Amino acid sequence: MKLVVLGAYGKSGQAIIKAAGERGHEILAVAHRKHDDITLPTKRILIEDLMALTADDLVGYDAVIDAVSAWTPATFAVHTDGVSHLANLLRTTNTRYLKIGGAGTLYINKEHTKQLKDRDNYPVEMLPLADVLCESLARLRSYSDLAWTYVTPAFNYDPDGVATGKYRVDGEDFLATNDDDSYISYADFATALLDIIESKSYIRQRITLVSQR
Repeated sequence: MKLVVLGAYGKSGQAIIKAAGERGHEILAVAHRKHDDITLPTKRILIEDLMALTADDLVGYDAVIDAVSAWTPATFAVHTDGVSHLANLLRTTNTRYLKIGGAGTLYINKEHTKQLKDRDNYPVEMLPLADVLCESLARLRSYSDLAWTYVTPAFNYDPDGVATGKYRVDGEDFLATNDDDSYISYADFATALLDIIESKSYIRQRITLVSQR
């Protein structure tokens, strides 16, 4: 398959590119700036701001994986306006769009009126990002002519965790383990994400990926 990975130099992006390359997929790595201290395992690298991408940049690809990170209010627009921009480029095409979200958006009651970010013990410093990621999901839900999937890692998303090859796909609810936590390594997340792309499953759905430590 031909895949575009946005946010290629981030930890999620690197893990996805590594796993995709091992499966023999053709990868276009996209980032807004080059990192000379990081060598990506792909020869195709495009240095371009997300908002400057055009339909021609993405034509012919099977899926666009949005692993872009933004942690400050000054950069949050990549999760909202960036999502809308990509969605408008890809709607009515055969290219799938997968946005990596955040666990704060997961629901914690059966009525789906409260989210993990609403808990009293949710990290205060993460609340602005969680609110923005809720908005990115809301924007995606408005597209009926786009093959989108909003993929949420477990709350404990571990860059240093081992690859077990075992994972579970859940829906929109936060399903904690006995220690009131949920977990997945970056490596297992990348494996699960690629399995979902290859199987063409969970179109126009939000899912969460979890595994064991």
